[in-house]
Amino acid sequence: MNRLLPFALAAAAFLPAAAGAAPIVRHVNPPPALILGGVTLPAGTEIVMLSGQLASPIDPAKTDSIAAFGDTRTQTISTFNKIKAALAKVGYSMSDIVKLTVFVAGDPKLGGKMDFAGFNDGYKQFFGTPENPNLVARSTVQVAALAGPNFLVEIEATAAKAPR
Repeated sequence: MNRLLPFALAAAAFLPAAAGAAPIVRHVNPPPALILGGVTLPAGTEIVMLSGQLASPIDPAKTDSIAAFGDTRTQTISTFNKIKAALAKVGYSMSDIVKLTVFVAGDPKLGGKMDFAGFNDGYKQFFGTPENPNLVARSTVQVAALAGPNFLVEIEATAAKAPR
């Protein structure tokens, strides 16, 4: 039986890692940063990428103005709630998000400039909280317009789970 031990050890080297699998590494920026410097995903990480999500109207009967969807902060919160629900459908949570790409349209009330502070106010309700202490790698860019004239925010999310 001892003669089989070297063969068993050699075969084990080709099996996928189990309990000792590498974790997802979040590269933290110095405070007061709201985002990570980056994320390292180990081999075998399961990834889900969500398409861009937009806000829901405050009152579904009214969709004819920016006010019907809310300001940047309100649209950010609505959009993250949609992302939270979409992730839950596939067994993920907000704490599994590792990367966001955020598109913010200029707000006419701000002279066409994006409301970056309003976006960050909404973002901080979902990341770096007691419920979800994780931060994410993130890009936030101002765009000329989104899919509809009343949207101020669109967010793409990438979530990941380390191999078990």
